[in-house]
Amino acid sequence: MNNKKIAIIGLGYVGLPLAVAFAKHFTTIGYDINKDRIEQLKQFKDTTLETSAEELQEAKLLSYATELADIASANIYIITVPTPVDSNNLPELSPLEKASIAIGSQLKNGDIVVYESTVFPGATEEYCAKILERESGLKLNKDFTLGYSPERINPGDKVHTLQTITKVVAASDKATEIILEQLYSKIIDAGVFMAKSIKVAEASKAVENTQRDMNIAFMNELAVMFNHMGIDTLDVIETASTKWNFLPFTPGLVGGHCIGVDPYYLIHKSQESGYYPQLITTARRINESMSQYVVDRLLKKLALSRIHIVNAKILVMGLTFKENCPDLRNTRVVEIIEELTNCHAQVDVYDPWADPSQALEFFEITLKSHIKEDYYDAILLTVPHKEFIKMGESSMRKFLNKKGIIFDLKGMLPSHKVDERL
Repeated sequence: MNNKKIAIIGLGYVGLPLAVAFAKHFTTIGYDINKDRIEQLKQFKDTTLETSAEELQEAKLLSYATELADIASANIYIITVPTPVDSNNLPELSPLEKASIAIGSQLKNGDIVVYESTVFPGATEEYCAKILERESGLKLNKDFTLGYSPERINPGDKVHTLQTITKVVAASDKATEIILEQLYSKIIDAGVFMAKSIKVAEASKAVENTQRDMNIAFMNELAVMFNHMGIDTLDVIETASTKWNFLPFTPGLVGGHCIGVDPYYLIHKSQESGYYPQLITTARRINESMSQYVVDRLLKKLALSRIHIVNAKILVMGLTFKENCPDLRNTRVVEIIEELTNCHAQVDVYDPWADPSQALEFFEITLKSHIKEDYYDAILLTVPHKEFIKMGESSMRKFLNKKGIIFDLKGMLPSHKVDERL
């Protein structure tokens, strides 16, 4: 194992922690096409906050590259590029294709290519392998081999980290299985689970997030149902949670790079195989509708409070897709902001975790650094950042005018402290 040289392709939320971990044991090259990202990392700055400056400084065997020639000496390539969906919710494989073309151009006899990107079952062997063969002129399982190890990073989670989550691994032949099991065992304290096949490993990752998506959809439907019945959904969930086998998911917006995306990969492959999955598709439809539902609830509450939506001053607290994390990927809060703006409301956004430059670049949203007091008609609490919870209801009320209301999407505050909650 000492002669292994690893190249990590893509240094985002998944790739960078992986590169830092491997660099404790192996010569590792972190490759990314974003030159600004590489320069930041060389200065020990990680804008994702997944690794600390100290961890980057201690990664003595880690170097960085933006040119393919600089990773040609590697014999294990691990690809961690994003796999989003397009405007029609179909798999967008162009990042995966480009990465496969790039690695294929560098591939040598005896090399191993491992994919960690979330894909539909069969993508690694039926799609990626063909690109690698075409670009390299080599043959799978004769000249090079494949591995698949689905990422399980939970952005912002400092408890369930790369090292503490069981690593699923699969390979295209037995010899590569052994190598990858030994390789990942070096960095994963929780252990390695060898899947029966690459397709099984691919499917398992899609299923993990699809299960969460469906559970949240159930809670979102309950929120709509119970609102019509005049019952507080979170009170119901708290009560039901007293039973040992109840799963205490909560309603809310479903964004991010996984839960709102991976089910579409599973749906796509299932339809391609001849079966239209009804339950998964319905769950997706429910969760996709929640942004508009929140807006409708807010508009109704404003009307009942005799506050006209036109020129209403609304403060949205939280832009990232989840709490205590700077990740803005696929955040559904943006949809709420757009709809309120379309209703001619004056919307301000405050988020101490989000990067102001990214908010402006990706969404044309200028984040507020200071909140005016006695000013807003409504506060919409969208993301339960610890700063907001610590702030509490009394401090938030200072930002509101006399008629102002608080709408809490995530149960950050007790029900009797807010005017409306999901």
